[in-house]
Amino acid sequence: MNPTRNDMPAKVRKQMVELCNVRLADAVDLWSQCKQAHWNVKGPAFIAVHELFDKVSHEVDEFADTIAERAVALGGTAHGTIRMAAKTSSLGEFPGKIRGEEKFVDALADAIAGFGKGIRAAIDVAEAARDKGTADLFTGMSREVDKLLWFVEAHNQD
Repeated sequence: MNPTRNDMPAKVRKQMVELCNVRLADAVDLWSQCKQAHWNVKGPAFIAVHELFDKVSHEVDEFADTIAERAVALGGTAHGTIRMAAKTSSLGEFPGKIRGEEKFVDALADAIAGFGKGIRAAIDVAEAARDKGTADLFTGMSREVDKLLWFVEAHNQD
């Protein structure tokens, strides 16, 4: 931990930095899965889905930045490289050989849903540690993740 004048107990800050780094790994992983879908999707609604996946990747990149900055603000170090994320991410592997928009939409929806589950769990951990700032960060993020999931899932719903 790096020195800081933050008055939160060091034990809590350390716990929150660890929590942030786990969620950061998921965010970096989700970002890469969004880009994988964006680059490879094909089908009749290609441009709409291609652009949606790019929009989702930009939002997820913002989530990663916010989470990383919280870890550093608490006196920690953000662990945000692709290789670091690969070791820590709780998300499932994005399918390597899929075809068709529907399968890409489903695969990305699964990844977003997994990310959202981890974000909601982080809210509970931060609240239990009495870190309202980190809990608030993840609470706001959970609403945005739910919206992204809705946007993606809507492409495969009647």
